[in-house]
Amino acid sequence: MSKLLWQPSEVQIKSSNMFRFMTLINERHGTSFDSYDGLYQWSVDHIPEFWKEMWEFAAIKASKPYDQVIDDANRMPGARWFDGARLNFAENLLRYRDDRLALVFRGEDQVRRTLTYAQLYDEVARVAMALKDAGVVAGDRVAGFVPNMPESIIAMLAASSLGAAWSSCSPDFGIKGVLDRFGQIRPKVLFTADGYFFKGKPLDSLARIADIISQIPSVERLVVVSYTHQKPDISAISNAVLYDDFKSAQDGLEIDFAQLPFDHPLYVMYSSGTTGLPKCMVQSAGGILIHHLKELMLHTDLKREDTIFYFTTCGWMMWNWLVSSLATGATLVLYDGNPFHPSPKAMWQMAQDEKISVFGTSAGYLAALQAAGVRPKEEFDLSPLRAVLSTGSPLSIESFEFVYDAVKSDLQLASIAGGTDLNGCFALGNPMGPVYAGELQCRGLAMKVFAFDDDGQPVVGQEGELVCAAPFPSMPIYFWNDPEGKKYHSAYFDVYPGIWRHGDYIVVSEHGGVVMHGRSDATLNPGGVRIGTAELYRQVEQLEEVEDSVVVGQKWENDVRVILFVKLAPGFDLTDDLKNKIRKTIRVHASPRHVPAKIIPVPDIPYTLNMKKVELAVKKVIHNQEVKNKDALRNPEALDYFAGIAELQEA
Repeated sequence: MSKLLWQPSEVQIKSSNMFRFMTLINERHGTSFDSYDGLYQWSVDHIPEFWKEMWEFAAIKASKPYDQVIDDANRMPGARWFDGARLNFAENLLRYRDDRLALVFRGEDQVRRTLTYAQLYDEVARVAMALKDAGVVAGDRVAGFVPNMPESIIAMLAASSLGAAWSSCSPDFGIKGVLDRFGQIRPKVLFTADGYFFKGKPLDSLARIADIISQIPSVERLVVVSYTHQKPDISAISNAVLYDDFKSAQDGLEIDFAQLPFDHPLYVMYSSGTTGLPKCMVQSAGGILIHHLKELMLHTDLKREDTIFYFTTCGWMMWNWLVSSLATGATLVLYDGNPFHPSPKAMWQMAQDEKISVFGTSAGYLAALQAAGVRPKEEFDLSPLRAVLSTGSPLSIESFEFVYDAVKSDLQLASIAGGTDLNGCFALGNPMGPVYAGELQCRGLAMKVFAFDDDGQPVVGQEGELVCAAPFPSMPIYFWNDPEGKKYHSAYFDVYPGIWRHGDYIVVSEHGGVVMHGRSDATLNPGGVRIGTAELYRQVEQLEEVEDSVVVGQKWENDVRVILFVKLAPGFDLTDDLKNKIRKTIRVHASPRHVPAKIIPVPDIPYTLNMKKVELAVKKVIHNQEVKNKDALRNPEALDYFAGIAELQEA
């Protein structure tokens, strides 16, 4: 049984949006749920009824009501949601126009900028007018090669107000990485900043952007935001205009929000692209809106009085998720730069200063914070903080315990997991439920999630494939350049027809929680026994001698053997004693099956641009297979270390 770390009080439970929603369901449907379990089961058994109630609870703004919630709740892919409805995504996010703070921007330059909801509306109106004058119409694409700053949100909202689809990359992407993405979708307008800050240094973007737009002839206008310089010189870049000169100079503009079908394209998101060109996943305005509001309002308990922060870039789906918080009227804190600059305490100083109530980050950040010996609760006033969210990779039991020990004892720690594909979560937080060490609190409402065993049967308490057996609104409506849907089908539905296979390896616990065990395609199979990589990382990376690691399976003598690569912490060498310590730690705390056949030091561990370990790429390199798209990696040179390692040819 997992260790109980936190239980909400009766007051906390009854003041939550989730409790209010559950009470509403009881009143309207004659049910008598008193906990999440009953509500969850009802939601997956009554999917059309659930989403109908969610539409009303979230007060979705639509100029025309829907005719039916879903045409066929048993068809996946291809189910049509909320046919007949006409709405606009940006209109729903800009429903407030008052003097409450909408955005707070804190970059590494330490200059604090704010926008109220009224000011945000005005800025979006000016940029929307400029985009319209530039010829942008519904169905066009507008892209951003941008830091996580207010202008990025303004540009997205302006584009979506017209019915254009938005797509973004963060400025740390390489030229080929950007071309692989934007080159496919052919945007008409591209927003960028002149540069960005990282670890205290201003880095130029204009040289790369000039190269990029020279290779994307669809771009008719490049809009440059001044960030690292007051007035950057853009004279050498064709079709370029400064943001302040581009936006309309008119005052008091009203936005003419294009009223479009529920499934009108809103975002183009991308797969990591480590096995070839990134897949371009097109997601709908209505689907993203209602799915995000379910997760923000119910699972995160976000309210108007909250201040929410998520450490993210514009190249990660958590940016899109965070931006939808505007529809609740909350205050969003944006940060761009290194979270450890100028010190490991930087984000917690900001949390205190901005009175952040919901703090979102990654599992890697929390592990690094613990390794740095930072104990925020001892130095900062975090009294407003009521929730910490973590995603990106499985959160270890030690990191769960660290948050309650070193950050705050009375908060909801919601480890959340889903994917770019759905721009949301399969499993996440429950403000009415307990937090157990190592477990995501619950499966998401109306997400019919199971762990499937090798026979395709649901199992509880044992490891299996994460699947979703019913459609949900935020599924991609299609993949770009995939007219017959073949890429879409093979991505999720080629193993279990009509059932979404996500590619994660999980356990559904007896009390309804979820434990993540890593990517199923990176699962190790020594002796035919399936082992999730997260189980090894949890043991290895709590050792002070190990800074980072990656584990893969190597084909060996008609079987698979476990190979562990370690990046050592400064001042340590991989001695026989340390190898024995690592093996003993794994044997005692995981199992003898988890013990690696080889432990090999490497100077660095490769990551995608979204900070996920690339186990599959490492596996390809050690088997002398080509890694097709190294530009999808944050540090592609790290892969070179894994080629031709003599020790891998030895017994």
